[in-house]
Amino acid sequence: MATPHLSAEPGDFAPLVLMPGDPRRARRIADEFFDDARLVTEVRGILGFTGTHDGRPVSVLASGMGGPSIAIYATELARFYGVTRIVRVGTAGGLQAGMPLGTVVAASVAHTDSAMTAGWAPGVSLGAAPAFPLLRAAVEAAERDGVSLRVGPVFSSDTFYRDESPTALARFGTLAVEMEAATLYAVGAKEGIQTLALVTVTDDLTTGESLTSEERETGFGAAARLALASGRAG
Repeated sequence: MATPHLSAEPGDFAPLVLMPGDPRRARRIADEFFDDARLVTEVRGILGFTGTHDGRPVSVLASGMGGPSIAIYATELARFYGVTRIVRVGTAGGLQAGMPLGTVVAASVAHTDSAMTAGWAPGVSLGAAPAFPLLRAAVEAAERDGVSLRVGPVFSSDTFYRDESPTALARFGTLAVEMEAATLYAVGAKEGIQTLALVTVTDDLTTGESLTSEERETGFGAAARLALASGRAG
């Protein structure tokens, strides 16, 4: 049945869902990577499509921006649509020098300043980590296909326009800053599904370089291919 945020019917979503933030990127992923893609939801302009890739069913659904938004969609996919794997295909700001724009980062752990999960296990600061089978498959696919992939911590921030720079986190090995991975990983743990975040560096916070809005929308091909490869391993 439909939910307050998704108009899809039971069975409309595949077990594997790729999840960009931008609805237009969701449409591009469906157009460029799916066979026989069909629109299954468009509530609030959040587009979702289902098709096949290499003969396997796959879906893509936009998440909007930030932890609260991705939590809604990931939870509904897991609880009401039988989705078992969600791979975020997003963008991020690079925190390490010498990491070129376009580099794909696989978040092996996600630090966060969000309080979303604070009440889930009182007295405990929950760790946010991906499903290892998905992470391993993404690394193997990158090695096989020659994709520039970095694996390491990211920082999932609740604040986009920060007064202070997050670059201090680079001292602790943090590769990039974004807004959704930690919440996606927490929802995955809570709902018993596999999750992974693959983000493309669109801004270099060490130099001030950045991609254009068009490049941000179109420069996701490598991450999408790794997401599709990792999802087959779940």
